[in-house]
Amino acid sequence: MTSTRCAVIGVGYLGKFHAQKYAALPNAELVAVADASAETAAAVAEQWGCRAVTDYRELLGQVDAVSIAVPTTLHFPVARDFLEHGAHVLVEKPITSTVEEAAALNRLARERGVILQVGHLERFNAALMDLADRRGEPLFIESHRLAPFKPRATDVNVVLDLMIHDIDIILDMVRSPVKSLAASGARVLSDAIDIANARIEFDSGCVANVTSSRVSLKTERKMRIFQKNAYVSVDFQNRGLSVHRLGDKEMFPGIPEVVSEESFFEEGDALKAEIIAFLGAIQQGTPVVVSGEDGQRALETAIRISELVRQGAPMRDRPD
Repeated sequence: MTSTRCAVIGVGYLGKFHAQKYAALPNAELVAVADASAETAAAVAEQWGCRAVTDYRELLGQVDAVSIAVPTTLHFPVARDFLEHGAHVLVEKPITSTVEEAAALNRLARERGVILQVGHLERFNAALMDLADRRGEPLFIESHRLAPFKPRATDVNVVLDLMIHDIDIILDMVRSPVKSLAASGARVLSDAIDIANARIEFDSGCVANVTSSRVSLKTERKMRIFQKNAYVSVDFQNRGLSVHRLGDKEMFPGIPEVVSEESFFEEGDALKAEIIAFLGAIQQGTPVVVSGEDGQRALETAIRISELVRQGAPMRDRPD
């Protein structure tokens, strides 16, 4: 079996799980982990029997592929350096801090002939993957992604932190240019936007109403898709899928039958599935599930929404 020499750059909260998956896969060899904290890098390296470095540049030209899980502001320089040295890159979302940086990475990946995949993990949710093969043309989409406040995620606003998951899914689902955007939101517990709502209108006529909050008391990740003769509800958190369609019969004269189907899926390992897909694209040439271009489109839309929200969002109150 072909084995790909891999490394993980940034092994904090999320990166350590990337290292775990690579170490367990038979078609991957975890060569090294890199982290600015020597202690963190050493602890993860010892656990999985690989090399630890504090400067990722020591690994340039030494590995075939990397996962990049450093802070968003560092995505571009780290990914650029590995792409320039011919390594395949899986970079956590958002792909970069700016659209210009994302475009530069995509150009570089094409020039070097290497894979650039973006870590929009929700694409590997079992319920969404089951829907992918039998979805129709969306007419209206409503999504809610709510979470309690977590200080570790405040390096970006809620649009780039949470809403971008749904933006990516919706753009992939609708596959039509964005016609117009409207958005509002507020800063609540951090200096960045903590709650936001966006209305996205597409050339196809589809409209998406998207809400994200990281200052909620509960966790909820749901999306409702309305299409001709059908209504679909996806519960990402509980891996549930409900499909309601018009049947061939009439319940009463002039009232059509509604046929309902509800499915729940076993708890899977979305990160493992994401990394398996990444390695499959490298080793077998299978299509990249979330390409660099996908990441760039999601980022562009998220930044436009963030700017609209920022223009109208009041500053949170500060103590004297």
